[in-house]
Amino acid sequence: MNLANKTILVTGGASGIGLALAARFMQAGSKVIVCGRREDKLQEAKQQYPALGIKVCDVAQEADRIALYEWVTQNYPEVNMLVNNAGIQRRFSFTDDQEEWRSQQQEIAINFEAPVHLCALFVPYFRQQQEAAILNITSGLAFAPAAFAPVYSATKAALHSFTLSLRHQLAQTNIRVLEIAPPAVQTDLGGPGLHTFGAPLQDFADSVVNDLVNGSIEIGYGSSERARKASREELDAMFRQINNR
Repeated sequence: MNLANKTILVTGGASGIGLALAARFMQAGSKVIVCGRREDKLQEAKQQYPALGIKVCDVAQEADRIALYEWVTQNYPEVNMLVNNAGIQRRFSFTDDQEEWRSQQQEIAINFEAPVHLCALFVPYFRQQQEAAILNITSGLAFAPAAFAPVYSATKAALHSFTLSLRHQLAQTNIRVLEIAPPAVQTDLGGPGLHTFGAPLQDFADSVVNDLVNGSIEIGYGSSERARKASREELDAMFRQINNR
């Protein structure tokens, strides 16, 4: 994939993997817009990368997703790539914790409902472009889930499945459908300090962008690359290892 001269929307792009990818897309010569729920984090990102376009948006809300689509296509009519990166991870036990349903519903809405809806919005628009791409960020936990994050793991498995179907449906169109499945990466996903054991963010971002440039359509890194290629027996062993069984 040629990452030069594209106009790219990255959801959840104010920090972490989203911002790391945005920085590399800009370095390659693309125009990048990021959205997120917190204006202060978006402003921090823009101070770091002044060329970055920013937009406050809560992708958990249908109205916000529609407003985002309308704003982006009006202000950046050349937009031709969507990166569905926004995600939250909640550690939750159905045996020990009691929460209102809306907490779990929000996790489903951000991690799965939002990417599906944004694809539904942008696909017809992208069909009018000369070339376009959709990049979904899933997880190694889509293949071997973490029982301590059951809803997160399930949403990422659903997004992986959706990506396969979408790629098949759009195979004869101008839209490429790509997937990055990160392992644990040193970000604040799930809360500060939970992923200090993970892969260094910059090393991960360098590797996956290199794979994108070289034409890969489904990309893992480290443990997630092993999970992506694993047999059923190997995935079962990974599941036991992840969950200390």
